[in-house]
Amino acid sequence: MSNNQAVGVEQSVRERLAGAHVGGDLSDRHLEILAAAAALFAQRGYAATSVRDIGEKVGLLGGSLYHYIKSKEALFVRIHDMALQVAETRLRAAIAGKVAPWERLEAACIAMMEIQLDPHSLTMPLMSDFGSVPPEIRERLIVKRDAFEVNFRELIADLPLDPSLDRGVYRLLLLTLLNNVSGWYRQGGMSPEEIGRQIALIFRHNVNRRE
Repeated sequence: MSNNQAVGVEQSVRERLAGAHVGGDLSDRHLEILAAAAALFAQRGYAATSVRDIGEKVGLLGGSLYHYIKSKEALFVRIHDMALQVAETRLRAAIAGKVAPWERLEAACIAMMEIQLDPHSLTMPLMSDFGSVPPEIRERLIVKRDAFEVNFRELIADLPLDPSLDRGVYRLLLLTLLNNVSGWYRQGGMSPEEIGRQIALIFRHNVNRRE
């Protein structure tokens, strides 16, 4: 991630958190620290970002920064949780008002593509950094991730799938594809919305011949 992208992430996450319920209990200064830390984590990764780096970015050194944070680990977990909550809010808004199961799945796939391929998204950089965090922190992050993925468990439970298809395998294949799209996506081709529609179409095609 370039410096310009990092600045964009910092500004974007501050705006999103400030406008979300998850940020309602935070002061402007606290939001500034969270946004700066999020940009550094996204740019450098968890392991290469120190508390001193975060403090220097917001002009707080020594004990002053610890007035707002407990530790780097706690800060990373909070930012990760906020990013997932913002993502879940977007996902639920996308499927709200839609009744047909396949329509709901398509809306969810589109929302996920828009989240994953947003250049200012925190979800992908933080989720991709699981391997560098301490094991006990990783376990907490996985619990949160699994809770987020319950949304897809519920969506898939409503689909009129052929009885011979295992819904657990179906869900894992879909989530693997949705979560790894940034590895092959290139700008200039399909839009995130178009990719989301294609993914939903592929997962619907021939899964229920009697539909």
